[in-house]
Amino acid sequence: MNALLAFSRLVDALNQFVGKAVTWLTLVVVLVSAGNAVVRKVFHTSSNAWLELQWYLFGAIFLLAAGYTLLKNEHVRVDIVAQKLPQRTQIWIEILGVVLFLMPACVLIMWLSWPVFVDSFVTDEQSSNPGGLVRWPVKLLIPVGFFLLVLAGLSHLIKCVAFLMGKGPDPRERDRGKTAEEELAEEIAREAQAREAAAHGSTQGGR
Repeated sequence: MNALLAFSRLVDALNQFVGKAVTWLTLVVVLVSAGNAVVRKVFHTSSNAWLELQWYLFGAIFLLAAGYTLLKNEHVRVDIVAQKLPQRTQIWIEILGVVLFLMPACVLIMWLSWPVFVDSFVTDEQSSNPGGLVRWPVKLLIPVGFFLLVLAGLSHLIKCVAFLMGKGPDPRERDRGKTAEEELAEEIAREAQAREAAAHGSTQGGR
């Protein structure tokens, strides 16, 4: 088990590195999108290469960060029933979910997408749009992204088994206390309270 936990830590470090690097792509996408919009509105022209780069980067963010999302337990869960079960039962559900659903789906997508990438690479497939980009790099993102997700799934599986053996914490615990959804809900509530306070102040001032 110690060797498996060491492998799990190595996988987590890899996905952590990839996830942190991919977050910077979000800034790049914003800049590229803003640049495309400005050029189109101001100069009345556009570039297919820059437009395609925009969705290439979006695809990279979505695919390469999937393993990081699983590592941080920020993926969507539908556990209305499971959360009422004992903790060990919940972990067994996690294990079954990884083995029966996550792994088969990811491996199948990797297996189906790899020949598509190879064919695109061998033929040096180009965009059908004038001035567009080469296609094989974006197609490579599919097997690579799901490979990282498979590794994250294996790491999660190892940590689940370690928890059942009393050799590790609950792998579903997040690094921070609140989820992104909870923080968003609190931010919306604060904005609503601020608007109510402003409206109340305007009413008092008008009297």
